Amino acid sequence: MAAIAEGQQFNVDSLSNQVIGIATEVGQHDSGMHKHNKGQLLYAPAGCISITLDGMQSVLPPTRAAWIPAGMMHCARMRNVVSYRSLYFSADLAALLPTTMCIVEVNVLLQALIERMAFWDWDKPQLEQANTLALFCDELAVAPVQQLHLPLPQDPRLQIWLTALMANDLPPQPLNQLQTEIGASGKTISRIFSRETGMPYQAWRQQWRLLNAIERLAEGQRISTVAFDLDFTSDSAFISFFRQHTSSTPAKYLANTK
Repeated sequence: MAAIAEGQQFNVDSLSNQVIGIATEVGQHDSGMHKHNKGQLLYAPAGCISITLDGMQSVLPPTRAAWIPAGMMHCARMRNVVSYRSLYFSADLAALLPTTMCIVEVNVLLQALIERMAFWDWDKPQLEQANTLALFCDELAVAPVQQLHLPLPQDPRLQIWLTALMANDLPPQPLNQLQTEIGASGKTISRIFSRETGMPYQAWRQQWRLLNAIERLAEGQRISTVAFDLDFTSDSAFISFFRQHTSSTPAKYLANTK
């Protein structure tokens, strides 16, 4: 049985087939940090998934899929109902699949392959999987990679602030306000972010706002609401920001993710 009910438990590492697919509708959910011995492709044709890895946060809107290699600690969170698809691949397929975590675009063909494989019986003979699996691997290999990641600083001075930021879903404040909150100079904070995330604080703040905006838009929130909640001065300022970072307006982005 490939389709499972929400809350149904199963241990994917106890299943021996090369490809294991699941499909379900998931409401508010937090998987907790975990790992498994199989590589995983995570995809949501509707809704949005937030993914936490060791030192990194990612967002997974529709028409994007996340590849998570075997053994990588990760957590998947959903705030609203999500159409959830997950494919697990045995270790002997590693040579055909990516070696690092990535988020890729999902075109019409790749989407159809994921849907078909997600509903495969768990005991489907491997010979009957071969052709679809080969085509899937070919499409995954050429799928454009999306930079929907946010590296997280590890410096102890920032951890209370960072935990509150993630828990309350609040936009990061400007640098002059952050330095007052944590008691460190703007130069010190900038050095921490550049050293630990690879980007200055302002660039990190903008990436946080972009990922949060994508998640909110994918959940159906209005542009005006997203712009206000993320501290943009106007809807037009938010649209300009969004276009600068995605080469698309929010409306077109939403149209491309349905």
